[in-house]
Amino acid sequence: MSEDSASPWLVVGLGNPGPEYAANRHNVGFMVADLLAERMGGRFKAHKARAQVVEGRFGPPGPASRRVVVAKPSSYMNLSGGPVTALRDFYKVPVERIVAIHDELDIDYGALRLKLGGGDNGHNGLKSMTKSMGADYHRVRFGIGRPPGRMQVADFVLKDFSSAERKELDYFVDRAADAVEALVTEGLERAQSAYNS
Repeated sequence: MSEDSASPWLVVGLGNPGPEYAANRHNVGFMVADLLAERMGGRFKAHKARAQVVEGRFGPPGPASRRVVVAKPSSYMNLSGGPVTALRDFYKVPVERIVAIHDELDIDYGALRLKLGGGDNGHNGLKSMTKSMGADYHRVRFGIGRPPGRMQVADFVLKDFSSAERKELDYFVDRAADAVEALVTEGLERAQSAYNS
């Protein structure tokens, strides 16, 4: 079976819908998804699976390029599993071709870790996805660091990036988008060796 007749990849940015959440740390998955859509020259459209989607390709034109659906669930973060599972079924995507892009507290700000499977580490978006379809999907974990002092985790993730963090945010989002493209076009091991910081 050629790569082209096979199922597409489903790349899901995790976040909360609505302008009040757009610049939150918890929405960095949406930020990376927006950049990937822009690179593909596509615009997000509403899908019946309660998500915004854009279809396109990663990689250079020719046999090495990969069909991709980039999605942002329209549900809140803790209900991400429903829309992602509906998209999986609609596009007939095997779970190992699903990539979740999400914020990660236990990694320094801007650092990336790519992996396949694993726990949810208390992340409500991953928890919901794993409950809906098992844990064997890829993750691109975008480090946001730990909250300062005694700030609650929930307050920290739902705050916007600090002015100091915003100076480097575009660079880190760009690098995360590169990592997602490398994962899809070159495979996990090569992407990990290039991007796992």
